[in-house]
Amino acid sequence: MADKIKSFGETVRDLRESKGLLLRQVAAELEVDTAFLSKMERNEKKASRQQVLKLAKALETKEKELMTLWLSDKIVETLNEESEAYGALKLTEKRLKEKK
Repeated sequence: MADKIKSFGETVRDLRESKGLLLRQVAAELEVDTAFLSKMERNEKKASRQQVLKLAKALETKEKELMTLWLSDKIVETLNEESEAYGALKLTEKRLKEKK
């Protein structure tokens, strides 16, 4: 069985801990309180697009990778309970390719 793909929050926590950064240090970079960042890492609060960009900088990671994971979480949250989610994703991919 394949490893579970980590959520945005789990990834942020892993990156923060691997850098040896405290919650308060990263929260200060984001201009949020530590409770918000803690809840974000537990997927109880959602980061804004601007916070994702600040996180990438604070955690010295690639913006594109963090942004992709953040967007994926948003899509999964929206489609999670939908029986036609996979079909909708395939159609969306096709439509996005047409716009390029």
